[in-house]
Amino acid sequence: MAVNQKTDMRRRRKRRIRKRVLGTPERPRLSVFRSARHIYAQIIDDRSACTLAAASSLEKTVAEAAAGRKKTEKAVLVGKLVAERARARGIEKVVFDRNGFLYHGRVKAVSDGAREAGLQF
Repeated sequence: MAVNQKTDMRRRRKRRIRKRVLGTPERPRLSVFRSARHIYAQIIDDRSACTLAAASSLEKTVAEAAAGRKKTEKAVLVGKLVAERARARGIEKVVFDRNGFLYHGRVKAVSDGAREAGLQF
């Protein structure tokens, strides 16, 4: 059982979303996780069950570039960084997985940053 009702509802939404969203080698899944302080994004191929690219606000490059900025601005940087790493591996198109979170705020900022850097979804 989940810690609280809010977490439980997010996990239910996540299961509902993951029934339909699947990352393939041609279109891997861009998964976003948001904690209270940080944001994480990874590009996953579900068929081979491996992470192809990842970025988070904990990395030195993001932390230094985002010093003194708001969390949504850090999320945009994370989106750009994960998109650059994906494009370096030859990934152009992805499927977006909001991981049960509502599509606004930092989750939306990650997707906007990834789109700016050239990912299509």
